[in-house]
Amino acid sequence: MKQSPLLSGLMYSMIFMLLGTLMISLLMLATSLQESSLFGYTMSIHGVAMFIGGIVSGKRSGTRGWYHGGILGVVYCIIVCIVGFLAYDSGLTEQTLYLLGLTFGAGSLGGILGVNMKK
Repeated sequence: MKQSPLLSGLMYSMIFMLLGTLMISLLMLATSLQESSLFGYTMSIHGVAMFIGGIVSGKRSGTRGWYHGGILGVVYCIIVCIVGFLAYDSGLTEQTLYLLGLTFGAGSLGGILGVNMKK
């Protein structure tokens, strides 16, 4: 049975996002990292997680890696926005659009590389 490229990529990206968030949290606790630079750290974590998720998604799909990675990025961004809305009552801001562009781009690039890694 062939697993869905979207669900596979989403699972891997969520795992890497959780690991990255835990790592940054521990670094902030143990060192004197400023909370003012937290936006850059979180965007880096989301970018890396989407890149890895895009690779997995592209590898599983076998074709159109940019498409599968890009769709993965949009779905990932929607999930993050829903969690942010439900947990923190945050709305759509300019940072949300930045996150959407980052996740779409990183997922697409990862998907392109993932398709080419399969061959």
